Amino acid sequence: MSRNRVLRVKNLSVRYQTQKGPVHAVNDVTFDVFENEVFGIAGESGCGKSTLIRSLMRLLPDSALVTASEITLSGQNLQSMPDKNFREEILWSKMSLVPQSAMNSLNPVYRVGHQVVEAIQAHRAISKAAARNRVAELFDVVGLQADLMDNYPHEFSGGMRQRAMIAMSLALDPGLIVMDEPTTGLDVLVQERILRRIREIRSQISSSIILITHDIAVIAEMSDRIGVMYGGSLMEQAPAIDLFESPCHPYTLGLKNAFPSIRNKGQELISIPGSPPTLIGESSECSFLERCPFKAEECSKEFPAIEKLAEFHEVRCFRHKEAPKLRELASNKATWLSSN
Repeated sequence: MSRNRVLRVKNLSVRYQTQKGPVHAVNDVTFDVFENEVFGIAGESGCGKSTLIRSLMRLLPDSALVTASEITLSGQNLQSMPDKNFREEILWSKMSLVPQSAMNSLNPVYRVGHQVVEAIQAHRAISKAAARNRVAELFDVVGLQADLMDNYPHEFSGGMRQRAMIAMSLALDPGLIVMDEPTTGLDVLVQERILRRIREIRSQISSSIILITHDIAVIAEMSDRIGVMYGGSLMEQAPAIDLFESPCHPYTLGLKNAFPSIRNKGQELISIPGSPPTLIGESSECSFLERCPFKAEECSKEFPAIEKLAEFHEVRCFRHKEAPKLRELASNKATWLSSN
């Protein structure tokens, strides 16, 4: 894996002010994305994954307060960049997005190819004919016939619209592509075709990918490194193999329990009791406290700091040194039932 850093995010937080108090949607998140890798971000719905990505893409409403110590893309400081320059110089050309529910993101009254051409011409001084040739190339890359570019979105199936959005994200050869739940709303066969196509595309391009999903199977199959998010915070991040073979955070252990194994067909899947926190108001305790079967006294007094276990393995847990013991206990369903 190349060590050249594409994206650096340090101490990123996002707050929303509401009538009930401030919502801490993203809390002190730090991560890197390197060249030619897929960095997966996993977590259940409402944990802050999409808010994190939308903050990087500057797609949040004005009510959101975004703070960070550092956000750099290929060494370029994004924090001090005006919105106009960000849209002209960064979006699509250096960092692109395949949005959540991408198959519903196309304008229904414009031909699909025209929408991709428009994105290309907004950032490149090329003729419409040249842009259409580029769209034909992109459609071939994602497995669509070139003559489909003159069709309207309603003439595409869900999977085809998803591929069209992936083609648009590739249009200007960005160094970083963000895919937010790229298979949501698709049946399992179409999901497999989309993921297979993403793997094939990855072998043809040099872009890095941030893959956001709540689907552990997708994360495991596609990612080089994985960050596990809960309650607005990255609780653990590690190379994909390490995260599944040697998880250290109780929430990661819980997610692994809910992931079926083809090696152990008789394995009982164990869910995590309880619900995610509301993230409203200030809190000094660990966000996983109420659902954690391994909580200790200090967990209710302060939020654990990031502990570095290896070069690319970090965790936020006071009991990470007991990880081998916790893994054994976590495999027992009674352990989780006792946490309620």
